[in-house]
Order: sequence, then C-alpha cells, then structure tokens
Amino acid sequence: MGNDAGFHEIELIKIEGINKKVMDVKMAQKNLKSFFQGFLNKERFFVDKKVLQVNYSPPSLVHRDEQINQIASILAPALNFEKPSNIFIYGKTGTGKTVSVRHTLDELTVVANEQKIALKTVYINCKLKRVADTEYRLVSTLIKELDDVTIPFTGLPTDEVYRIFYDILEKKKVLLILVLDEIDQIVKKTGDELLYNLTRINSELKQSIITIVGISNDLMFVDTLDARIKSSLGEEEMVFPPYDATQIKDILSQRSKIAFRLGVIGEGVIEKCAAFAAREHGDARRAIDLLRIAAELAERDNKEKVSVDYIDIAENKLESDKTLDMVSTQPKHFQCVLYSVISCSDPKSSVASTGSVYDYYVDVCKKTGLRPLTQRRVSGILAELEMLGLINSKVVSKGRAGRTRELKVSIPYSLLGKTYEILKKSLGL
Repeated sequence: MGNDAGFHEIELIKIEGINKKVMDVKMAQKNLKSFFQGFLNKERFFVDKKVLQVNYSPPSLVHRDEQINQIASILAPALNFEKPSNIFIYGKTGTGKTVSVRHTLDELTVVANEQKIALKTVYINCKLKRVADTEYRLVSTLIKELDDVTIPFTGLPTDEVYRIFYDILEKKKVLLILVLDEIDQIVKKTGDELLYNLTRINSELKQSIITIVGISNDLMFVDTLDARIKSSLGEEEMVFPPYDATQIKDILSQRSKIAFRLGVIGEGVIEKCAAFAAREHGDARRAIDLLRIAAELAERDNKEKVSVDYIDIAENKLESDKTLDMVSTQPKHFQCVLYSVISCSDPKSSVASTGSVYDYYVDVCKKTGLRPLTQRRVSGILAELEMLGLINSKVVSKGRAGRTRELKVSIPYSLLGKTYEILKKSLGL
C-alpha cells in the first residue's frame, strides 16, 4: 500500500511538472505575441527604411553631377542605335560608382522607351555566387535576362551557351548595355577570356550591339588584362574620387529626411557618421549602413531618439560583420593563405615568417585537394590580404642571415576565433 502511495505521489509530481512546462510555454507564447503586437503599435523611427539599403537609387544624386554627365555623354549615342564606347569605372567602395551608373541608365532607358528605341540594360554583380562566378553562369544569366530562357545549371559546352546568346541577340535586334559590377572578381576567377569573347561576339553581330560598363574597386584592374583584350575593348576610363566629410553629411541629410520620422536623429549623429566614413576612404555606403544600424539598435532599446553613443556601438558591430563577411567570401587559395598565417603565428609575438606560411600553405592545399600556387603567387595573395586589412607585414633584417618579411594578423582578437572557424569550415578542415 505504501509503495502504491509513493508511486502515485511520483506520478502526480511528474504530471505537475508537465503542466508547469505547458503553462510556461503558453506564457512565453503569450508574451511573444504581446511583444509583436506592441512592436506594431509602437511609433517607429523609420518611415521608409529602404532608402538606407544598398540597392536604393535616389531620385537625385548629390556631388556626382560631373561623373553622371560624363557617363551620359559616353552612352548617349545609344539613342541613335550607335555603339557607345565601353566604359571602365574605378573607385573605392562607397564612392557612388554603381548608383551613378544605375541612375544614368534609368534616365537613358526612359528616353529610349519614349522614342521606341530597342535599348536593353542588364546589371550583373560579378561577386554573386551561382549567378556570375563562372563564365558559363554569367552568359546563362544574360540569356535569362534577355529572353527568359533557362539554361541548364551545367552540362552544355560554353561555346554552345555563347551561340544561344548570340542567336537571341540577333533575333532581338537590340542595343545591350551590359553593366558588370565588381568585374575584377570574375576575371580573377575565370581569366580575361570572358571579356575577349564578349567583344568578339560584338564584332560578329549584324543586328545587335553590346556595350560593356565595367565597375571595379581595383584601380589597376585593366593593367592586368591581356594586351589584345585591352585593344579590342577600346574603353574609356573614369575614376570616382572619395567623398569628403561634408559631402557625406549632405548625402546622409538627404536620405535621413526620407528615411526617418522627424526629430528621431539626435544632435551630432549625422556629423559623427560622416566623420567616421570620411576616415574610411570616403565610403558613403558605410556611413549609410552606420546610420541605419545605430537607429535599429536605439529603437530596440526603446530610446526616444538616436544619440551619438549608438554610432560607436554600430561601428563595432559593422566592423565585426565586415571582417567576417570579407573572410567568408574570399577565394579558396586566399582562405588557405590566411588560414596558414593564423596557424603559423607565434603565440607570444603573433608573428609568422613568409617561409613557414608557404610551407604550411602547401600542406593545407594537399589536405583540401587544391593545387598549390607558386611562392610568387602566394606573395601576391599576401599583398592583397594586406590591402584588405586582414594582415600586416614588415621587412626585418636578420643581420648576416639577410632580410625576411614578417606577417601579422590584423583581425581584432575578439573576431579571431570566429574567423578561424569560418576558414576551417570553408576549407573542410
């Protein structure tokens, strides 16, 4: 009898425990529902958040009239169905290259449509995976944009894909302005034959015309191309200068008037954003991101307005996101080299020699199935990683032993663990 009573008591405790868990779940769901309802009823900071997104095209661009007019004058012959010169546009990130090109093409397209001119513009970001990370995929994307024809993901010879592209162009009788943003990325991955093939098709077309607008952050990009390709491109070059703090302030003021409710941006916030971005090579895109993130964080904390303190918090978050995104999107050999620098760094000094890094890199390539690059090419990758701010290097004299280059990871210590894990996962180590 006593055992039965004990058993029933245990069962009762179990049931009570289950009931409590059910009640806790219901309470949590109720609280979550209340939170979401409260969010909908709350007066928000943002009126039109898309104004602060990367792909937003403002109705007017400040401090880029000269560049826009130059692009327009080069592309204007398209309205007479004459081939405009190819354009290559250079400048640091956030200097208005893409938004200026898109703004100009939007206006050009409006006039072309009014005049019944067969003009087509296609914009492709060459950094996007599975869209333009190979020559095959890029041409397939062009075909899809022109005629809504889906090419198999793989399987056809590249020459056949080009033939389909050529046939569609001839059938359409169109002047195609092809914008290849981050064009240096696809050339690094696939070589410069892509540009040669596009210009070769252009010379064979009877009914249609292709003009290329290339956009790149790499000022030396064209210098790396084969001489015959540079000759066939016959391009015009433009360099977009960085914005200064005053110009970035004007850009932020223009967008914040549309993006935010009146009075939510505190005193000095826009000025501080502009100063931070001007320090970072005049990157207006970074300034816009900084303002948006600061507003999001302040809104989550139920503040009445965005204060300058939130710019510092947003700066730390943005720096973290930028570094990890940069590491995760690098080509495999870049990741191998960076992984080797981190792995070879001395625990005390955080320094690694180029010789030990190269030896380690060769071992990593063997483990991952990659074919090791030459020491000279790896030196080039190290220079590019330094340009990206992921490592630092300096030449150190070793006396009679000569000189050596010492490498040091410049990723913040707080992000080093996450960086290492991203590299390991990406390389399958």
